[in-house]
Amino acid sequence: MVDALYTLFGGEGQFLYLIAIVAAVLAIALPLLIAVAFAVYFDRKIWAAVQMRRGPNVVGPFGLLQSFADGLKLFLKETIIPAGANKVIFLLAPMLTFTLALISWAVIPFDEGMAISDLNVGIMYILAISSLGVYGIIMSGWASNSRYAFLGALRSAAQMVSYEVSIGFVLICVLVFAGSLNLSDIVDAQAGGAHKWYMWPLAPIYVIFFISALAETNRPPFDLPEAEAELVAGYQVEYSSMAFALFFLGEYANILLMSAVMAILFLGGWHSPIPGDDIIPGFIWMLLKIGFGFFMFAMVKAFVPRYRYDQLMRLGWKVFLPLSLAFVVFYSGIAVYGGFLPSGS
Repeated sequence: MVDALYTLFGGEGQFLYLIAIVAAVLAIALPLLIAVAFAVYFDRKIWAAVQMRRGPNVVGPFGLLQSFADGLKLFLKETIIPAGANKVIFLLAPMLTFTLALISWAVIPFDEGMAISDLNVGIMYILAISSLGVYGIIMSGWASNSRYAFLGALRSAAQMVSYEVSIGFVLICVLVFAGSLNLSDIVDAQAGGAHKWYMWPLAPIYVIFFISALAETNRPPFDLPEAEAELVAGYQVEYSSMAFALFFLGEYANILLMSAVMAILFLGGWHSPIPGDDIIPGFIWMLLKIGFGFFMFAMVKAFVPRYRYDQLMRLGWKVFLPLSLAFVVFYSGIAVYGGFLPSGS
């Protein structure tokens, strides 16, 4: 995307290249922020529909501007910092969480050549950046100088680290089939219709990845770090105004990121489910698949009860870890001895 914009701007000089980089970042970041606002709205609407309520319906037509009104309210509120808090780290933590949630999108391809950076190790980049997200939560829990916040941060750190191990093994299974760490190559390996998507041969892995993504993003039924009954609001308990909003926006940006990763790894990315379909642009299919992933996240939140913390950790270490490791061995054997090893591997 950067090279295309550089050519569009004239293609001469370091300054124009810098402008092309900024334009590419804004082309992804601004629509993402708007998408996060509407994701909050649709999350509330889906939850309300399952409970047979109306949900947001006052601000704007059909309540579509409710998220923007909530954002304006948080922006105008005072930022309250506890007297015993470490002020610098307290304010730095939500900024770090929000920034990491945004920069993960740098390698997400929405269509052929439509990514800020088409890294050859794109999948490793996402895994590395998502692993850094735990630091913002730990910093917020420690800097708040509150028992509730600190316990919530410890819970979240243990939860995210536990399920990242399973996600790593899931990624290995996909890489065995695709033969590349490049996200665009993984998508192109699934071209040719819905029957070529990895969600069929890797169905058990798809389920493990989806459930692990719920735990990784602290979504119900794994929202133990902010369980209201024990921890009030977990690591966010002392936050208000825009500091709280940054945590909130970062969480939904991560949910959309996980939906995009699922679309890339298992649903063919920007490729149409219909072979030979050139009518609908690729990025439209990508957005629809991201929307489908988010819908599944919202539905799970609406009707699955919260786990106990010991159940959460048992599921991660005693069920998903051995299962994902066994599937790595199984799919590797199929790829090598079944003749499905990608060319060049």
